[in-house]
Amino acid sequence: MRPEKTDLRREAGQRTRDDLLAAALELLAQRGQEGVTLREITQNAGANVAAVSYHFGSLKALCDAAIEHALERYLDAQIRELDALAGSATLSELAAAFARPMMAALAAGGRDLAVIRTVARVGIDPPQGWERLAGKFEQARRQAVRVLAANLPETDEPELVFRVRCAAGMLNWLALAPIGAELAAEPAEQVEQALIPVVAGAFQGAR
Repeated sequence: MRPEKTDLRREAGQRTRDDLLAAALELLAQRGQEGVTLREITQNAGANVAAVSYHFGSLKALCDAAIEHALERYLDAQIRELDALAGSATLSELAAAFARPMMAALAAGGRDLAVIRTVARVGIDPPQGWERLAGKFEQARRQAVRVLAANLPETDEPELVFRVRCAAGMLNWLALAPIGAELAAEPAEQVEQALIPVVAGAFQGAR
């Protein structure tokens, strides 16, 4: 087989794989893993059933790959934001960095919002095997706690970790609740003005 034909076939295969992941991600965001069917995914992706077996092996493996992709994309974005914070960052700056991937997804809509909703579903009801990304969850949490400890030196670490987990849970709920759809219809600046003080308040805790 000529090299250029091999390259074209490889590119077509990668497009099919990407289309299957995108279709699975959108349906997962709408219904969760129990509500997704192989037929719907392949129809939405413009692919045949055999393509799922070829690229992923099974429907479950495809859904797992889509979930892992969504989580990695979200966590990588959050880690980048948190890594960029100076040691002197305020609670409001921490809240903005922590929530920025969520706010960006609300503003962008489409696939970005599908990713964030999938992340939210997984955060609320983790699938079997999600522990493979535990290191990235821990990295994001550790970076948030670093800034919190500088702002709240009298608060012990377990309490700071608890507040970070509560803030993450609140963002997960927001992505799936009706208020998330309401915020998605608002300008990005208005979303920031509404959301950042709430997340900062969760980090601050009771005075």
